[in-house]
Amino acid sequence: MPEEPNHTPPAQEQSYPGHSGEMAPEPRDEMRHYQGRGLLRGRRALITGGDSGIGRAVAVAFAKEGADVAIAYLTEHEDAEHTRKLVEETGRRCVPLPGDLADAAHCAEVVERTVRELGGLDVLVNNVAYQAPVESLDDLGDEQWLHTFAVNIHSYFRVTKAALRHMGEGSAIVNTSSINGLRGNKTLIDYAATKGAINAFTYSMAQNLVEKGIRVNAVAPGPVWTPLIPATFPAEKVEQFGKQVPMKRAADPDEIAPSYVFFASERLSSYYTGEVLAPIGGETLPG
Repeated sequence: MPEEPNHTPPAQEQSYPGHSGEMAPEPRDEMRHYQGRGLLRGRRALITGGDSGIGRAVAVAFAKEGADVAIAYLTEHEDAEHTRKLVEETGRRCVPLPGDLADAAHCAEVVERTVRELGGLDVLVNNVAYQAPVESLDDLGDEQWLHTFAVNIHSYFRVTKAALRHMGEGSAIVNTSSINGLRGNKTLIDYAATKGAINAFTYSMAQNLVEKGIRVNAVAPGPVWTPLIPATFPAEKVEQFGKQVPMKRAADPDEIAPSYVFFASERLSSYYTGEVLAPIGGETLPG
C-alpha cells in the first residue's frame, strides 16, 4: 500500500539550491510504490531539474515505464547521484548533466550530450526552476529578475529549441508551470511571471508543432514539498507551507509525477496538446 502523504513540515531553512537529505521530513520522491506498464519502453528522455523533487520522481517513473533518462541539474551532486541509483535499479540508464541552465551554451550542451549518450531524444521535460520571495517590487532588483527569467523561461526556450532538432513525430514535451502562473503570487512576483510565460509558451508551441506530431503540454502544481521550499522560504513560512489549499497540505513529488507520465505517453494522451494540468490540492479556478 502507498505510504501516507507528508503533511505540514516543521520550520526549517537551507542554503540554495537545497538538498533532499537535509529536509525534515524527507520528500517522498522515489516512486517506490509505482508500477510501470511499459508506457515509455525504448524512449529517451531529458529532464531538467532532474536531481530531486518532482524531477527525481519523474525520472524514476519514466525509468519504471521503460525509458532511459538524462537529468540536468545545477550543483546538487549528492541528490543527482541518488537519482541515478534509483533509475539504474530499474534496469534503465541515467546520465547526470551538471551545470547552470541560466547559461545559453549549457542549454544546448545538455541536449547534445543526452543525444550522444542515449542515442536520441524522444521526451523533454523542462522542469528547472528558481525562486526568491520579496515583500514588494522595490525589493526585486534587476539581477534577481533577470536570473529568474534566465533559469525559468529562457532555459525552456533554449533547451526546447536545441531538442527539436532531434525530435520527431510521436515525441512529447512537458513543461513545469505552477499554480502561481495561473493566479499570481504577491511575494513571488518574478517567479509567477515566468510561470505565466511558460503557460503561454506551452500553448504557442503546441500550436506550432501539432503538424509535426510533437505534443506540448504543461503540469502546473500547487504546493509541493521539494528542496526548493526550505532553500528559498524563511523557516516560519515553511512551517505553514501547503496549509492554504483545501487538502491542508503540500503534495509529495510522487503524487505529481504520474501527470508527466500521462503527457509523455502517446498511449495515454495522444489527443492532448496545449493542455495545462493543475494538481493543486482541491483548489478550483475559474475558466
